Amino acid sequence: MAGRAAPAAGLARGLRLVLLVLMLAASAGCATLPPDATPVQKADPFEAWNRKVFDFNDELDEAILKPIAKVYAEVFPPIVRRGVDNFYANMADAWSAVNSLLQGQPFIALQSAFRFAVNSTFGILGIIDVAADMNIDRHPEDFGQTLGVWGAEPGPYLVWPLIGSSTVRDSIALPLDYAMSPMNLLNGGATPIAIWSLRLVNTRAGLLDASDLLEQIALDKYSFIRDAYLQRRGSMIRDGEDEPPYDPTKDEDPSAPEGQTLPAAAPSQSTPPAAAPSQAMPPAAAPSQPTPPAAASPQAAPPAASSPQAMPPAQPASAVQGSVVPSDSPASEAAK
Repeated sequence: MAGRAAPAAGLARGLRLVLLVLMLAASAGCATLPPDATPVQKADPFEAWNRKVFDFNDELDEAILKPIAKVYAEVFPPIVRRGVDNFYANMADAWSAVNSLLQGQPFIALQSAFRFAVNSTFGILGIIDVAADMNIDRHPEDFGQTLGVWGAEPGPYLVWPLIGSSTVRDSIALPLDYAMSPMNLLNGGATPIAIWSLRLVNTRAGLLDASDLLEQIALDKYSFIRDAYLQRRGSMIRDGEDEPPYDPTKDEDPSAPEGQTLPAAAPSQSTPPAAAPSQAMPPAAAPSQPTPPAAASPQAAPPAASSPQAMPPAQPASAVQGSVVPSDSPASEAAK
């Protein structure tokens, strides 16, 4: 009993410390935030501090965690690493069932509890995901999502040493998520440390390709990870639903300052002026009126037809024989 009371007391002290730090950080952020702050500044008022912690975590990852994860990925095949992932995900299903019930989703809570029961028995402690073969989907939930469903705002974005991305709301829920994890039911000593270390290395090994791709495409890793984390947490709280409908007018020119709905509807109002060319067709028909002068060219055909009458002077030999040429013409004199 005393052995179990000591971790609980340590957890309570740690929770009070976390709450104190978060309250001080939130008050400092509200005091230093300008009134005309952008949405990014409102979501990340501690960006200067967060970037320093992010750089520290990144350097620690490059120096220690990433090399260990590479060796781990080379030693253990993907099927083994998938079994480790299934084991930890199955342990999280039990806490997901509790949070789903707290969020008012009894069916999903029953589904998560059934997954945990089936995989823990028939799946060898969850190493084999038998429930997936039964078309029972996994719904990961934590207490941070529960607070979000209850209406708690995420608060400023935070980066914790060794933990990584979080928010004020998720940071408050983090100690409870850790305390209620079924992995803490194991005996004390080195076993929980080994289990958590294995989870960390196995997770990092699964992200090797993603981190390499991130190094290539991201101009700013910090901003990319921050935005991805906030969007993912928002989607998880909504369970992928209640997304805003797609508005094609926002994709035309998002950088234009007049990107409002009224200017976007202006092309539909400009359709009557588009009919003006049909009214300008009568002036375009004016060239058809000068067609009578163009018909004068057929009237000029008779002068062109006089050329056949000039053909006899072009044939002097036949003219002498036919006596068609006048006698006083130069051709008749040449014939004499």
